[in-house]
Amino acid sequence: MSNQTTNPPLLDIDDVTIEFSTRRGIVRAVEKVSFSVAKGETLALVGESGSGKSVTSYAAMRILDRAGRIAEGSIVYSGMRLAELSEAEMRDLRGREMSMIFQNPRAALNPIRPIGVQIADVLVRHARATSRDAKEKAIAALEEVRIANAAERYNAYPFELSGGMCQRVVIALALACQPQLLIADEPTTGLDVTTQKAVMDLVVELTKQRDMSTILITHDLGLAAAYCDRVAVMEKGKLVETALAADIFAHPQHPYTRRLMRATPRLDSTLRALLPESDERAEVETHLAQPASDVILSIEGLTKEYPRIDRTNPLLKLVGKAAPAPEPFKAVGGIDFRIRRGESVGLVGESGCGKSTTSMMLMRLIDPTSGRIIFAGEDISATPARDFACHPKRGKLQMVFQDPTESLNPRYTAARAIADPILRLGAPMKSAALRARCEELARLVGLPLELLDRLPHQLSGGQKARIGIARAIALDPDLVVLDEPTAALDVSVQAVVLNLLHDLKQRSGMSYLFVSHDLNVVRLLCDRVIVMRAGQIVEQGPTEQVLSAPASDYTRALLEAIPHPPAQDHAA
Repeated sequence: MSNQTTNPPLLDIDDVTIEFSTRRGIVRAVEKVSFSVAKGETLALVGESGSGKSVTSYAAMRILDRAGRIAEGSIVYSGMRLAELSEAEMRDLRGREMSMIFQNPRAALNPIRPIGVQIADVLVRHARATSRDAKEKAIAALEEVRIANAAERYNAYPFELSGGMCQRVVIALALACQPQLLIADEPTTGLDVTTQKAVMDLVVELTKQRDMSTILITHDLGLAAAYCDRVAVMEKGKLVETALAADIFAHPQHPYTRRLMRATPRLDSTLRALLPESDERAEVETHLAQPASDVILSIEGLTKEYPRIDRTNPLLKLVGKAAPAPEPFKAVGGIDFRIRRGESVGLVGESGCGKSTTSMMLMRLIDPTSGRIIFAGEDISATPARDFACHPKRGKLQMVFQDPTESLNPRYTAARAIADPILRLGAPMKSAALRARCEELARLVGLPLELLDRLPHQLSGGQKARIGIARAIALDPDLVVLDEPTAALDVSVQAVVLNLLHDLKQRSGMSYLFVSHDLNVVRLLCDRVIVMRAGQIVEQGPTEQVLSAPASDYTRALLEAIPHPPAQDHAA
């Protein structure tokens, strides 16, 4: 294929076919894929899960697992055929010349080493720093990706940071050695919109300063439109369309590209409009039902404080020279809000603002420092979190977790996962009745019955998300907390899941607390929205009012940071 730029290619992938050996024979994951990336260019590689995006990038880094191999074609980096390099030469190349931001930040970080030390290790390994100045440079790398109090965070461990903070650390790790080629695999999935914009602005700035090339692997078409020079679209292991970003969004040629465009939420989108044209629900418009007037949940003066870790040298304490104990960290600082029956409320804000802490407190997974949580007329905060599993109202308060894979027991089949809350909290049922209930729930969430006996690793992300939803509604709850339930899903799967959530709420009258950083999704699904910052509520009200005419400068900043794909030519 022809490159749209005049610069020579830094990376050239030519007719690459990638195969994997499995128990059922050879599986061809990528077939005859060709594209190049010029110096200083940013290329978006878009497509749904299983399209071959990540596998192609792993082949470029030569980190395919043992079952995978490049069956045909060649990959050339800066004039070097990567297949001809030794593993020692590739190790030197990775990090110094080629670097990758992996999709799962927690899996990419060493859990038993401080984050700053991990960055310092990389700097020393590739001769970008000495043992004397490695710490200083590591702190600077953390500051570049907007890690607050970077010097203090240098000694923090991954488990002490939120998912969004871990994502920033991984980005700092990848950029520390100033590579010439950066491959970013969904680098902003766990980030709020303002941090996402800051990180992508930083990547673009570094790309220009260092004449660096970037491959952005993403399912966020708005991000691809805002930050990439060209876009390559993959479907089922094949490259179906490549063009300049402006051209591909204005005039998509391939039916698959047009389908992705349709499923991407925009300012004027409706839930039904996101669905594929083949979906029978797409022709029937939907409106958010007016919620009932009675309150199902009332949060009053809710506060959560955590003691700060005292890293003072214990020897100083012995001689009486240690500093006073640090003030506790206030994650949530005395907030108030209500949710009515049948109402869907969005809870939005940047990473670390207190959204997840708030949802864990009201789910009674952690105890508040002070304040009350009144659910269905009862102060459930009076019951310690460790005892709430046996509380009569436990079954009426359920949660859909952000990561559908990590929230499922890998040894449980889909049916056993759905049945779990029934077995633990429901009335005793015979096995036949329990199976029938699981099948009923599977039908409700659109999960094929033949998948009920499969384990999580045998299912797609969208299928696992449906299991999480089915499990959450198994006991007919009054309130479901949805913690970023579509953050890791492809846009087409997200469209189906959002419509499913809406239809379930309409049918059952349950209430939602929808925790999200995607304001376009909140606009589609929620009646009201609450905006949090630094543990405080800065604004709340009807969704259309808050998101169309925000009263807070912070809310306006969140809205301005959202990347939007350009308008599509529907005649294409």
